[in-house]
Amino acid sequence: MTPAMLVIFRRELKSYFATPLALIFIVIFLMLSGFFTFELGSFYFRGQADLESFFSYHPWLYLFLVPAIAMRIWAEEHKSGTIELLLTLPVTVADAVVGKFLAAWIFAGLSLLLTFPIWITVNYLGDPDNGIIVAAYLGSWLMSGAFLSVGCCLSAATRNQVIAFILTITVCLVFVLAGFSVVLNSFQGWLPVVVIDVIAQLSFLTHFDAISRGVLDLRDVLFFILFIACWLFATAIVIEIKKAG
Repeated sequence: MTPAMLVIFRRELKSYFATPLALIFIVIFLMLSGFFTFELGSFYFRGQADLESFFSYHPWLYLFLVPAIAMRIWAEEHKSGTIELLLTLPVTVADAVVGKFLAAWIFAGLSLLLTFPIWITVNYLGDPDNGIIVAAYLGSWLMSGAFLSVGCCLSAATRNQVIAFILTITVCLVFVLAGFSVVLNSFQGWLPVVVIDVIAQLSFLTHFDAISRGVLDLRDVLFFILFIACWLFATAIVIEIKKAG
């Protein structure tokens, strides 16, 4: 991390806690996590010492909550006009893009870490495989970064936060549903099997489910890392185009 990137990272991370945004997001995230785990996931009635009912709903939580974080990252800079000031400072576009993204990603990670009471609970009630739980937390955090990277790019493309929010949900929903058999079956017969397999491999669920089961395959980790890198690269291109314009 370059010095300029570190400055932007600190500035952005502080900005989350300078407003009620951080508290509101964390409270909503924790409340919904608890509701999905205990009510919809029937945590107590399943009678199993694992956190499957907790992690299985994370893609759907992130689908609506992460875009709420991402929509302001660049759209707010555009709307207030501070993006011109930011880019006149001795920082590169890459420093700004990565610094802002890392701040949002760390914030999302902190929200995820605050769910640790559920981990304590499952250890109190039974004898879970904590290695699987650690892998699932890592997979969940990587997946949140993938959602955020999409949101960063679409936030950079518009000055309207609501539009950025809706577009991010739409695009991320495509990547979530890409692995569903209903979606894949719709391509049967008019697309080659190789292409259908590629579409399936683009699904967040395909890779997250493998990690959440404790199968920490390097390919799944690399998918999220490369996915994030590609969307951040696209974000930099969008900002460069807007800067030139």
